Amino acid sequence: MTGGDVALVVALLLLLLDLAIRIGSIIVIPRNRRPSTAIAWLMAIFLIPYVGFLLFLLIGSYKLPKSRRDKQHAINEFIVETTEGIERVSENTPWPPWFKNVVELNRTLGAMPLVGGNNATLVGDYDESIRQMTADIDKAGRYVHAEFYILSYDQTTKPFFEALEAAVKRGVTVRVLLDHIASVRAPGHKKTVKMLDRIGVKWHFMLPVQPLKGRWQRPDLRNHRKILVVDGDVAYMGSQNVVDRSYNKKGNLRRGLMWQDLMTRLEGPIVAGINAIFITDWYSESNELLLRETRAITDEIIDDEPDALDMQVVPSGPGFDGENNLRLFLALLYNAQERIVITSPYFVPDDAMLYAITTATQRGVTVDLFVSEIGDQALVYHAQRSYYEALLRAGVRIYMYQSPYILHAKHFTIDDEVAVIGSSNMDMRSFSLNMEVSLMVRGRDFVTAMRGVEDGYRTVSRELTLDEWHKQPLRSTILDNLARLTSGLQ
Repeated sequence: MTGGDVALVVALLLLLLDLAIRIGSIIVIPRNRRPSTAIAWLMAIFLIPYVGFLLFLLIGSYKLPKSRRDKQHAINEFIVETTEGIERVSENTPWPPWFKNVVELNRTLGAMPLVGGNNATLVGDYDESIRQMTADIDKAGRYVHAEFYILSYDQTTKPFFEALEAAVKRGVTVRVLLDHIASVRAPGHKKTVKMLDRIGVKWHFMLPVQPLKGRWQRPDLRNHRKILVVDGDVAYMGSQNVVDRSYNKKGNLRRGLMWQDLMTRLEGPIVAGINAIFITDWYSESNELLLRETRAITDEIIDDEPDALDMQVVPSGPGFDGENNLRLFLALLYNAQERIVITSPYFVPDDAMLYAITTATQRGVTVDLFVSEIGDQALVYHAQRSYYEALLRAGVRIYMYQSPYILHAKHFTIDDEVAVIGSSNMDMRSFSLNMEVSLMVRGRDFVTAMRGVEDGYRTVSRELTLDEWHKQPLRSTILDNLARLTSGLQ
């Protein structure tokens, strides 16, 4: 066979392979995916067949491995069995007529019940949040459960780590979970790991990508939760990681960037629900089920104080069959009667979310959206901007939190009745790829406190107008649109 014949055979084989990839993609990719996501993947494969196909093999599956999903289902069944019939809450103020159905939705999706008799305090000062968490760790007598997307040892977090060390020395069991990829990428990672080992805490990476050790799943499936539980009596959750507010990155320090977050300190029966999230994730990473330290999620003693809060924990992520956070958000948005205020640093909605928000304004509901004026992630920043014109035309008021701060808080309020706070952004990554935790709160005092936080944002933000938006340069529009297309690759 001559060299020309070989070249011809190779060309025919490549042509057949290319055809097989294209036909196979049409059959496989649209199955059980959103049309927008499927189209984005098909476009990538048809434009750059081999590269697109390899990318799909690497990050095309948005589900966790079956063993992890089985563990999640087992924990869900345990929660349902041990919390049956406890959705009894204070009835000092009547529920909105639609609220019961939202509670049932969350219960069906995430297994967690609604419980009453809770207290909550919002903590919006970054350093104060770390101080308060440290102070509560100093009071621990039985255990400390810390789970953070990023946990980093630096000058800001040094007291936090010292409190963990002191707790270990006095016989307290300290367990720590930190996301593998996010923490490895954080400056000072090796120092952090050495510190965890030195002080003697029990710790594991979450969703480790270690193929040589048999640990593998889609590498951009991440555990994005931020929670702390002390003795089952006090819990923290929200948007803040345990790291200096600059994240210690050279680029951030050069630009003077500082993160603005919001955490909430919780007391009452809801703490057991937060702890159940930690127990689930600990079981997934260690195969150790912490039944001895599981407190029943119950509200046998209902606090009749007028400021007692009803709360429901809503876990979400690829370990669940549905997009729990997205379904919760949509249900609340469609039931809003007067006012919606959304704070989301990475706002890249899918079609359902975009329709829910714009439909709300068309129903006469006032909608405010708080985002950062600048971005720390170029691709997400430009994808987010691509939605501004549609939102502004629909009547959404967009407030841009001014630099050098990155508004990283994640929460929203519905009328004067309900608020949601947690780790979840309103973007497709948080809906489909990240493990998140949200807390739905019913109680006017909490919503009023949240409104105060929102009003504080407004004083340091500037409102984006449609006239200003129309003056955007063409290059920005092109970047925004390209980034929007890539956001669909899930």
